[in-house]
Amino acid sequence: MPELPEVEFARRSLERWFEGRQLVRTEAEPGARTFRDCDLGIFKALKGSLVGIDRKGKYLMVRFSNKLGFVGHLGMTGKFLKRAPGEEVKWSRARFVLDDGEVIHFQDMRLFGRIDAVPAVELEGRPAVAKLGVDPLGDGLSVERLQEALSGSNQELKVALMDQERIAGLGNIHAAEALFRAKLHPERSVASLSPPEWKALVKGIQATIAFALDVEGDGEEIAYVEEGAPNPFLVYGRAGTPCRKCKTLVKSFTQAGRTTHFCPTCQPKQRRVDGDQMRKRPRARRYRG
Repeated sequence: MPELPEVEFARRSLERWFEGRQLVRTEAEPGARTFRDCDLGIFKALKGSLVGIDRKGKYLMVRFSNKLGFVGHLGMTGKFLKRAPGEEVKWSRARFVLDDGEVIHFQDMRLFGRIDAVPAVELEGRPAVAKLGVDPLGDGLSVERLQEALSGSNQELKVALMDQERIAGLGNIHAAEALFRAKLHPERSVASLSPPEWKALVKGIQATIAFALDVEGDGEEIAYVEEGAPNPFLVYGRAGTPCRKCKTLVKSFTQAGRTTHFCPTCQPKQRRVDGDQMRKRPRARRYRG
């Protein structure tokens, strides 16, 4: 599932592709699940220049000069591509034809993405958008804002970070990466965090997003880690391999139905309190290869 950085690249790409251009026509694949609950009459009426594109979590809100717009979600395999006139794009579910003939395609192999066209004034009020929590990039993130977002949560820390009604945009990958940077175990409770740990968590989230924005985009369209390519993450997807910081073998377990990756040494489950030693735990296996 694309997360905040990938969706932010989509926003930036669309903004660049529409700049100085006019949308002259839209096309929809007949019967595509992409348009479930969408008023196709409004979608086909989208025209004019781009007024703006906002992002909230994993949702895009796109406005045009004729006072119409759409909410877009990439789902699991959705992406926007710009192609030359007449160039065929496999799994193209929606097409935005520009005045120079080039076409912006919404490609989605598995049809989990969606486009919902509405009057522009209704974009932020759509239920899927209105219920979202704080966006770490768009709203900014501070210790106070993060504490407020997670207040009252009885969830384990990583699960709470992935709750879109609390923190918009963080998914399985970047929640795991942020917790590794903050040296926090994914199963810690929200209530157990000390003031220094709250600061470390904010910095971990910010650093994770900044890293992803720096390495995952290719300047032209959303870039995904290709199968067989080197794993760019610090801990995610690295179970059974040595931690890049301490060489302990990275472990994984199932948490709220998702696979969680962590380093037993860098992310101990018990924290030190006032200099006291942590309770004994099984010695972590270290890589000796």
